Amino acid sequence: MSVPASPLQQRFERDGYLIVRDLLPAQRCDALRAQTEAALAPLAAPVEFEADVGYPGAPNSRSAPGGNTPRRLLYAYGRHELYRELATGAEVARHLALLTGQDDWLMSQCHHNCVMTKAPGFSSETHWHQDIRYWSFDLPELVSVWVALGDEHERNGALAIIPGSHNMTIDRGRLDRDLFLRPELPANATLIRQAETVSLRQGDVLFFHCRAFHAAGCNRSTQTKLSCVFTYHRRDNQPIPGTRSATFESVPLAPAGSSA
Repeated sequence: MSVPASPLQQRFERDGYLIVRDLLPAQRCDALRAQTEAALAPLAAPVEFEADVGYPGAPNSRSAPGGNTPRRLLYAYGRHELYRELATGAEVARHLALLTGQDDWLMSQCHHNCVMTKAPGFSSETHWHQDIRYWSFDLPELVSVWVALGDEHERNGALAIIPGSHNMTIDRGRLDRDLFLRPELPANATLIRQAETVSLRQGDVLFFHCRAFHAAGCNRSTQTKLSCVFTYHRRDNQPIPGTRSATFESVPLAPAGSSA
């Protein structure tokens, strides 16, 4: 006899994302912020720069004004125990199980696994896309976890998500060369108008499906926005051998019921 989905699971299955408020206490967020700020000055590699991505608002090259603006600190799991405890801790494991009705999740070291560092002045916009576009797994069933180390809102470039888009079939012609939604198409314009801004407070955590269309604006505030982001797949949903998704071994999570 199957067990009915919980209300949280039903919401996640319907919308493709869910916010868990106050999952991390302020003291822990402050410690993560301090560790991140120490890695930004002086800048500790590996780093992706805004100039590397070529998105709207980004400097044209690393030699251009603002070309040394970091976009994210890569490979967070290997940087410090604070990131490791966050990425593989029982809080994340417990909520992945609650929101999906499934357990035995692993953290991918190949995707996200970073601290987003959206700086004012030279941050870029990210247009509407699905993360699964450049991931290679047996099934397109992964969940990303976005941890707000400070408040996130439209002015400083918070994410926006189109509810339910993870369950939609989007024809290839509605996407551009880089698999972003083409906003000039009427069907896409209608879809984008359904988007919701994901406003977060420090310690809030966003869980979202890899097929959910999402975007983000640039940071128009005066402070850098810091967010830890990790991605998870079930043990029975393996990366395809020979692809980028299989470059590094995935990491098991702490038991959902533990205090780790």
